[in-house]
Amino acid sequence: MYDQVTSNKRRSWLLIGGFVTFVALVAVVFAYLIGGGPLGFVIALVVAGVTSGLAYWKSDAVALRISRAQPAPVEQYARYHNIVEGLCIASGLPKPRLYVVDDPAPNAFATGRDPRNAAVAVTTGLLEKMNRIELEGVIAHELSHIKNYDILVSTLAVTMVGIVAVLADIGVRMTWWGMGRRSHRDFDSRHGGHGGPAALLSIAGFVLLALSPLIARAMQRAVSRRREILADMSGVEMTRYPPGLISALEKLRDDSTVVHSTSHATAHLWIEQPAARTEAEGRMSRLNRMFDTHPPLEERIALLREL
Repeated sequence: MYDQVTSNKRRSWLLIGGFVTFVALVAVVFAYLIGGGPLGFVIALVVAGVTSGLAYWKSDAVALRISRAQPAPVEQYARYHNIVEGLCIASGLPKPRLYVVDDPAPNAFATGRDPRNAAVAVTTGLLEKMNRIELEGVIAHELSHIKNYDILVSTLAVTMVGIVAVLADIGVRMTWWGMGRRSHRDFDSRHGGHGGPAALLSIAGFVLLALSPLIARAMQRAVSRRREILADMSGVEMTRYPPGLISALEKLRDDSTVVHSTSHATAHLWIEQPAARTEAEGRMSRLNRMFDTHPPLEERIALLREL
């Protein structure tokens, strides 16, 4: 497992590099299609660099805001604070900031850029439906994401996917309605272009912009599926009691409520897929299953039972 954690950190930086490179590529294609010329390319790269920097420093605040998480006062949530403090002492982690999401669906997530700048959020439904042992298992899972350095890449993915989606949407709309094509033809004619390769590049750029939200979602999906299983295993190592997390995951499996204060951008952060996965749970279930960011709960439960 320790080898997996080391490998996890290495993969995290590779994924971060991939996200930043992809955002820069989309920004450059966007500038090309709207006919910005060399200055547009420079501006696009600067924008990509600035947004990546802001994503590094502010992604956790964005994730908490999207999820409508509020700080959890010690007086009101004493059990929650007590469990987190005990697990942090046992694992040698600094205590993260604690938040609560007012939602009846049981769920939780961790966010931040490193263990010293981390936060854990749980729903009111989780606090109400889990006993102390089950809640300890869920919180240990989230603290494991912090300890294993999953949170940086997972949190960055929230804003990176959003940036790509916004650039792609604007670029496709402008190109489709001709604004980008006209300015791009003017730029080509001023610099001796006669279509041909430039036209092919425009088509390739348009296809990239159109598909970039799907590519970004695929990268987001790659962020979390394997990490969830690793967090389950290291969470059990933290509590020394597999039945606690097994029972919690079984309750999550049997509960049909979905988190209302979430979005596709933050779905990969939660311990369980927060959106509808069956028609009984709500609309868009088929699309949600297609881009599911989590391994099946049954698979996770089966692996824990083997311990």
